[in-house]
Amino acid sequence: MKPETLLKEFFQYVILNVCGMVGLSCYILADTFFISNGLGANGLAALNLAIPIYSLIHGSGLMFGMGGATKYSIYRGQKRYHHADKAFSNTIYTMAIPAVIFMLAGLFFSEKLTRLLGADADVFLMTKTYLQVILLFAPAFMANDTLTCFVRNDKNPKLAMISMLTGSFSNIILDYIFIFPLNMGILGAVLATGLAPVISLSVLSRHWLTKQNQFHLVQTNPSFCLAGNIISLGAPSFITEMASGVVMVAFNTIILHLQGNIGVAAYGIIANLSLVVISIYTGIAQGTQPILSRAYGFGERENQKQILKYALRTMLAISCGIYLIFLLSAGPIVSIFNGEQNIQLQRIAEAGLKLYFTAIPFVGFNIMISSYFTSAEKALPAQIVSLSRGFLVIIPMAFFLSFLLKMTGVWLSFPITECFVTLAGIVLYIKSERGKGNV
Repeated sequence: MKPETLLKEFFQYVILNVCGMVGLSCYILADTFFISNGLGANGLAALNLAIPIYSLIHGSGLMFGMGGATKYSIYRGQKRYHHADKAFSNTIYTMAIPAVIFMLAGLFFSEKLTRLLGADADVFLMTKTYLQVILLFAPAFMANDTLTCFVRNDKNPKLAMISMLTGSFSNIILDYIFIFPLNMGILGAVLATGLAPVISLSVLSRHWLTKQNQFHLVQTNPSFCLAGNIISLGAPSFITEMASGVVMVAFNTIILHLQGNIGVAAYGIIANLSLVVISIYTGIAQGTQPILSRAYGFGERENQKQILKYALRTMLAISCGIYLIFLLSAGPIVSIFNGEQNIQLQRIAEAGLKLYFTAIPFVGFNIMISSYFTSAEKALPAQIVSLSRGFLVIIPMAFFLSFLLKMTGVWLSFPITECFVTLAGIVLYIKSERGKGNV
């Protein structure tokens, strides 16, 4: 493929997917805004305590979607069309199992989960309500994430974007209606969030109704080998999403001890802004994945490298712009989510915003390089990058630095972790290119 054609296709997929992912992340950002203005700091704290479960559900959906769609694209590139249908079918069968488990957890274990996440008496009921409804809608979230990935890989990135944006905008409108005119409180906020993927799925159905789909649900015996391969390829996407949830749980625990519910509410603002920023990088990574997987299937090594260069340059340009906005406008940005104009919350969040988001170029690189490894079926280096930033480094770093520097240490643990993982990612990439990291 000619470089100018490759660049055009890159921007077509990336722009559409970034728009869709940013829209998708507005599920939670809209909740943050409306809850902060309708329910105050306690509502914001309850939302932040419950969000890790949303990250778990969303990450699970992306794991099956990205893993299955990557395998599907590789098979299509190799012209093994029946195997492509088997990859789709096994993805759907396997995805249904945790979806049902999440729903049952919402019915029977939401109270225990609420206690486990650290909710105190002031925020217990709101946290439990949010958790229970999110878990009951888990099948819709996971089906939406999975089918969006397949539709995008089926050469219809525009419809994938439209479905995500439609779901997001409907969530924002329903958030306002349920919280303010109908006065439904946090139940209204989470109900609006839960209905969004249902609306998004109705938009995606156009791909089948107009018979544009090249993937089909076929009768096939479940393949543990294929399912394992799909999960292995999708695991970095799961870990990337779960990283946000795990970091939230660890940070909530530390901040509750240091600053109480006000501190958790302040962190909630930063964490939810972080979800939007990460969604931009995830959008770039997911936009490049179909092209990378296809190039890998065709054996076009140079095109793979070129696409990675485009992704990294785009990520760096966006990172500079985002951090400049946060640095210069920290006060007004925090005020938007500080409905009660709480001075302590404003002070904590402003300081945190400027330190926490020094991580963004490193975050962007780590997401890009992990996606690059996944698209070339190099699951192990992708998982090393994702596990390091999601579990292995960030948690001990957060506890260690918070012990030394209190809240400043909490904020700095994120950029320092991402910087270390970036260095590891560069080493893994060099080894892989030299032929020593093919796993």
